[in-house]
Amino acid sequence: MSPRKPNMESSVYLGSDGWWHGRVTMGIKNDGTPDRRHRRARTEPEVRRKVKALEKLRDEGRAPKAGRVPTVAEWMTTYLTTIASLKLKPRSLDDYWSKTRNDIIPGVGGHRLNKLAPEHLEAMYAAMLRAGRAPSHVLKVHRILSRALKIAHRRRMIVENVATLVDPPSVDETEANPFTQEEAKAFLRAAAKRPTFMRWIVGVGMGFRQGECLGLRWSYVDLETELFHPRWQLQRLTWRHGCEDTHACGARLHRFDACRPDCRAHGAYKRGCPKPCPKGCTGHASACPERKGGGLVFTRPKTKKSQNPVPIPPPFVPYLCEHKDRQDAARAAAGEDWEECGAVFTRPDGRPIDPRADWEEFKELLEEAGISDRRLYDGSRHTAGTILNELGVDMVTIMEILRHTQISQTKRYVKGRSTLSKDAMQRMGDAFFPASGAANETRTETASTKDARARKRRRIR
Repeated sequence: MSPRKPNMESSVYLGSDGWWHGRVTMGIKNDGTPDRRHRRARTEPEVRRKVKALEKLRDEGRAPKAGRVPTVAEWMTTYLTTIASLKLKPRSLDDYWSKTRNDIIPGVGGHRLNKLAPEHLEAMYAAMLRAGRAPSHVLKVHRILSRALKIAHRRRMIVENVATLVDPPSVDETEANPFTQEEAKAFLRAAAKRPTFMRWIVGVGMGFRQGECLGLRWSYVDLETELFHPRWQLQRLTWRHGCEDTHACGARLHRFDACRPDCRAHGAYKRGCPKPCPKGCTGHASACPERKGGGLVFTRPKTKKSQNPVPIPPPFVPYLCEHKDRQDAARAAAGEDWEECGAVFTRPDGRPIDPRADWEEFKELLEEAGISDRRLYDGSRHTAGTILNELGVDMVTIMEILRHTQISQTKRYVKGRSTLSKDAMQRMGDAFFPASGAANETRTETASTKDARARKRRRIR
């Protein structure tokens, strides 16, 4: 016997509490009982408007599911823990968590998803900009929140993704500032005095990312066919708790009060005093006895294209062989103190190089070479792409060397030089106005030209 179809007519009535109430039947619940939704208002026209809006959502199949709607903070925690963690790379997930804890939850975390309005997001973005946040940072926060709300809308937890109704701040693309060929040579001359010389040769000369350079291992270096296989990268990841009660685990490290203006305890901190812990703090995972997933970790590159083999320039091969011999000698000298990780570039004890120490060395080399301050990306990938372009390499080949998925991405990495532009415009000018012959050019004199010169001399006399 088929289940009885519920009566889909809505009811509106004045309650004994002085409010007008509306009841709308949305369908049947899983337990077989009718799914009745309630709306109320001070006036009859207002409650009828709410009832009609709910009926429209029901008829269009866009009605939210029954039950208590979570807050933005609750949903972001669920989204990052059980949804985004299945797709995002560990470093990206850490970034999502950081921006959620520091920006999204303090800004709009207390609102319920179905009560979140565009004005709430606009107010949060304006407050972030006033606090000194870069527009690019605000844009990233907007994209993270929009993605989480998109999933909530797809699961019929909300009627609409309000983030699509908000215009985030526009961001000017950061202009690349690569080395010139002279600066690149000066940088490498400074690096030649250090044991990490080959690390900078690979970074500047081949455009490898920092993580790819530090994560390169000998098992993925083929010196016979002269190929690098960048299958791994080295990254420092945030530790996660391995215990059950994360709040109690970090109890001795919780600080709920802000530091005084004249605080001296954190004078050596580069970023100033740490922020107070939020209520119910679950941080301080680095101190957890059962911590997991953090520290220096070998991870896979972000895309499959990034794992494509890259040809090693033949002049680099002898230097790589010498570097390998020096590393073997250091391993033998260290004996049991050597901690093998298989990396091409290591610390004196065999451990992988910390990305932070690598960045600091890059800044030191800039100063030693007399080069203005640059980003690490400018001194590696942007420099390699730009110099390849100056050497006449076509854009498609540069894209393959840098392992980009789209040529538009490669074009953003390659910066044109004024010298190349000047040479191009010189050729353009020559096309319209060919240069006249030189004054000392030898010409064959004919009888007509001799007569013309004679007549000219007679006129002058």
